Parts: sequence; C-alpha cells; structure tokens
Amino acid sequence: MLITQHAQQRAIDTRTYPAYRSARMKDKILIAAMAVATLAVAISLASSSHALPIPAFLPPFLRWLSIALIAAIAAKRRSLTSWIFVGLLAGVEVGHDFPSFAANLQFLGTIFLRLIRVIIAPLLFGTLVVGIAGHADLKRVGRLGLKSLIYFEIVSTIALLIGFAAINISRAGQGVRLPPSATTESLNATPHTATQLIIDIFPENIAKSVAENQVLQVVVFSILFAMALALVPEPKRRPVLALAESLSETMFKFTNIVMLAAPIGVFGAVAYTVGHLGLGVLLPLLKLLATMYVALVVFITCVLFPIALLARVPIKKFLSAAAEPVTIAFATASSEAALPRAMEEMESLGVPRDTVAFVLPTGYSFNLDGSSLYQSLALIFIAQAAGIHLTGAQQAVMLLTLLISSKGTAGVARASLVIVLAAATSFHLPTEPLFLLFAIDQLMDMGRTAVNVLGNCLACVVIARWEHEFPSHQPASLQT
Repeated sequence: MLITQHAQQRAIDTRTYPAYRSARMKDKILIAAMAVATLAVAISLASSSHALPIPAFLPPFLRWLSIALIAAIAAKRRSLTSWIFVGLLAGVEVGHDFPSFAANLQFLGTIFLRLIRVIIAPLLFGTLVVGIAGHADLKRVGRLGLKSLIYFEIVSTIALLIGFAAINISRAGQGVRLPPSATTESLNATPHTATQLIIDIFPENIAKSVAENQVLQVVVFSILFAMALALVPEPKRRPVLALAESLSETMFKFTNIVMLAAPIGVFGAVAYTVGHLGLGVLLPLLKLLATMYVALVVFITCVLFPIALLARVPIKKFLSAAAEPVTIAFATASSEAALPRAMEEMESLGVPRDTVAFVLPTGYSFNLDGSSLYQSLALIFIAQAAGIHLTGAQQAVMLLTLLISSKGTAGVARASLVIVLAAATSFHLPTEPLFLLFAIDQLMDMGRTAVNVLGNCLACVVIARWEHEFPSHQPASLQT
C-alpha cells in the first residue's frame, strides 16, 4: 500500500515538475527584469545629472534589456495582455531613443484602430437585434434603459465632483506660464445644448452614423430595428434573427483575429506619441498630470470599488476579465479599440449578451467617468491658469453645464477638449490656457479612457445584478 502511494506521489511530482520549473523560471526572469529596470532608471538619472561618468550607451542598453526580459516573461505566459504591455514599453523607448524614426510609425496604430472601428457597427447591430428581438420582451428593454441611465448619471456626476475637488486642492493651474506657441492651434466647437443633445441621439442616415462612428446613433437604430423585428410574426422573423446571430458570432471571431495585432498597433501609437511630443516638454505640466491620475485613483478606489462590493461583484474575476480591454484603452487612448474585447470579456464573465450589447455601448455616450472627471478638472485649470477666481456658485453652474454638454460626444475626435473649450466659451473664460493641455492630452487621454472602459465594464455587471441576471457562480474560465 505504501509502495503504491509512493509511486503515485512520484508520478504526480513527475507531471507537475515541468510546470513548477516553468513557474520558477518566470519568477526569476521577473526579478531580473525588475532589477535591470531599477538599475536603468538609477543610471539614467545619474547620467542626466552628470553625477557619475557613465557611458552614453549604458542607460538605453539597460532599458532595452529590461524590456527584453519582460518580453521573455510574456512569451512564457502566452498572454495577449502581457504582449500589449511589452508593446507599450517598447513604443515609449523607441519614441524616446529614435524620435525621427518613431514619427513614421503612426500608421501602425492607425491600421489597428481602423480594423477595430470596422468591427463596432456590425457587432452592435447583430448583438442588439439578437438580444432584443430574440426575446421579444420590449418591457425589459425599457426597464434596462431606465436603470442604466439612473446609474450612469449618478456615477458620472460623482466623477465630475471629484475632478472639481482635485484641481481645487492641487491648484495645478496657478503659476503656469503659457508657451509662445500657445495660440498657434485652435479647436472648432460649439456648446452642446439639451435640445441639440436630444437631436443628435437619433440618426438621419445610418450609413452616415456608421461612417462618423456615432455609436449612440447606431445603438438607437439597432434598438428600433430590433423592436420592429420583434413585432414581426415568428416564421418571418426567424431568417433575420439567424442572420443577425451569425453576424454577431462572426464579428466576435473577427475581433479575435484583429486582437492578435494589438501589440503592434499599441507599439506604433505610443512610439509616435512619444517621438512627436518628447518627454522633456511634459515636465512643466507634471503637476496637472499627477492631479488627474491621483483623482482617477481616488475615483476607482472610493467609488467604483464600493459599488462593486455593494453589487457583490467577484472582484478578482472581474479584474481579470477587464484587464485586457482596459490595457488596450490605456495604450491606444481609444474607447472604440477596447469595445469589442470588453463586450466579449463581460459576456465571458457571465453577463447576458443582450445586457452587454445594450449597457456597454450606451455607456460610451452616457457613462464616460474618466472623461467627466477630466473635463471638470480641465475647466477649472483654465480659470486658474488665467488668474480668474471662481466662486462656489459659479463652479456649481459649470458642473451642471458639463453634465449636459458631455453626453453623446464619444465619436468626436478630441471630444473632451472640444467639450472643455465649449464650456469655457459659454462662461467667457479665456481659451489660451486650454492649449497647454495639447502637450499632454495624449497622456491624460490614456488614463481617462482606461477609466471610461473600466467604469462601463463594471456598469454591465451592476445592471445585470440589478436585473437578477448575473449568476452567483461564475464560469470557471475566462477568455484572455
């Protein structure tokens, strides 16, 4: 008996030893990467301050070595998220070391974003039609919309308040000096009125809505089409439903193929940004950048995390599912780039497909938490940089204005900057300080876009839990 148990134990050890050795190897590589990265930072700082006679080739060599070690870890893990992180680091390094070369790499990020954008409209159409017309429960659609809007307004208002508080505490706009070229760029914007907001929700031409990436208009068209299809008798409805279901399944497979190019697209986009802007030009605005990122962390820990606890969201599994779309959003500064993968991951987590198809894209227009926080922060920053003192009542009116004007602009290029300029114009604030934000807009956009995606992913789970549709026992495995 003892011999049999010993033999079984040896067999188990033999089977598990390669996996154990592989895990130990990953840990060693990770420790080496952290050590080399720390050494590279220390030597780079010493070299820049001329404290030590360090050869010029040593700091970039150590940085590239640390990136290579991290790439080795990604190769061992075979995780797309890890490779996206490698692409992000490599892009920063290439942009810093070879700016003239990096300035020509924008096409990599552009190609990736184009491939992502072509997915969105057919994916939303297929999933919404199947979700609504397949169940033919129009009352549920109205109930889902009402609950979503209530949740969106509460959370986005809190985000605005945190942005106001953060900039008033840090006073990052005080003492800022405008660069000589501050007036060389301009934005065209008009304030969004409540009437215009309502009009812009409804499409006048679905092809135009798709071409202009007006996600909310595509959602409205898809919902109305699905409602009309739900009223069609069953025999005539079935072929269109089958087509929509096949379309949605195909677009999810299409997404998996496109995502294989995500590390390359991220590398090109980040390399271009760093190579074009440089790192030194960002130093005077680090206080503003730090203010926004601290505010985003406060929003995540003090708002999103308590909401997740109240809704009894499985935190570890949710973070595992949201990690990849949030990483993509952060690296590309594009919510659209993360939308297909976010929909897939939330469905994998256990949220019903029709709920995901309704809540997530609608949240892209009504639940932009990171963008709302940034807009309130940037608006007060303009006043501070211009030396204008705002009373509490004036800031409250600005808050209400941003609540209306920030909705329905997810498909607009530089949407947040446009909204901030529109609000500044409506309150007769000088617009020159706004152009300071151009220098670091890409870095700020990365953070606010990542929080937008994280907040909308959480909204999917919360609304599903509110609808009693989120299962108590989640799937054992999550797609990565």
